[in-house]
Amino acid sequence: MAEAVLFIVATPIGNLGDMVPRAVEVLQSVDLIAVEDSRHSGKLLSHFHIKKPLVAYHDHSDERRVNGILNKLQQGGSVALISDAGTPLISDPGYRLVKLAREQGVKVVPIPGACAMTAALSVAGLPTDRFIFEGFLPSKAGARKKQLEGLKKECRTLVFYESPHRIVDSLQDMREVFGTDRNAVIARELTKTFETVKNGSLQLLCEWVLADTNQQRGEFVVMVAGDDTKVDIELSEDVMRIVEILAEELAPKQAAALAAKITGVKKRELYQFLVTDSSENNN
Repeated sequence: MAEAVLFIVATPIGNLGDMVPRAVEVLQSVDLIAVEDSRHSGKLLSHFHIKKPLVAYHDHSDERRVNGILNKLQQGGSVALISDAGTPLISDPGYRLVKLAREQGVKVVPIPGACAMTAALSVAGLPTDRFIFEGFLPSKAGARKKQLEGLKKECRTLVFYESPHRIVDSLQDMREVFGTDRNAVIARELTKTFETVKNGSLQLLCEWVLADTNQQRGEFVVMVAGDDTKVDIELSEDVMRIVEILAEELAPKQAAALAAKITGVKKRELYQFLVTDSSENNN
């Protein structure tokens, strides 16, 4: 029996010319393609002359639908998962299926390609050595502001996805929480006809979007510079030694969290120490 494989296939976020040859080959060879929306994916597959059975899948699909895909894999079949655009699982369906497939010993293979997040970061002009991806913010104002408040002191570049009917409210909430002068970048309709990348302060971006309703349409990636507020840190030699030793084996955030439990020093101060120390050493 052939080896079961679940392929996670990235598809273009706009320009069909961004479809990688390997993705086309995989989609032409599999037994079944799981799609987020058959009407949307049908246009893509037709463009590349791919005629394979389709099954609708999202992370809220019923057990019968999910089990049908898993049964196909358990029988040695090959399945490709695609979303409406970009890389599946990056704020798109797929997590539940991949988790269950791996638990059942199914081989899961990535077919890399387009991703709105990485495309936007590559042209934003913001620091990308460290960033945090938050996906879509909550739709309700209270929950959205609460999430933003939790990110107010985050030092890394912040990356969000946003929809046209919430872009104005989200930008205004970011301005309120992060401050009018915080630098940010809006990437809209990437790889499409009306692709736009605009940078400036949150105040400027709010005014720009409000002044032109055309800039309120499409799909958005919003990137906000991390907090660069200088924090005066005075740590004992013992504390510095502990956090530096942990940082040799762990990521800075994890090292700071563990060192905070050991020493009682605030996690933010320890993280800031590691980030500042690393930056100075690199310079």
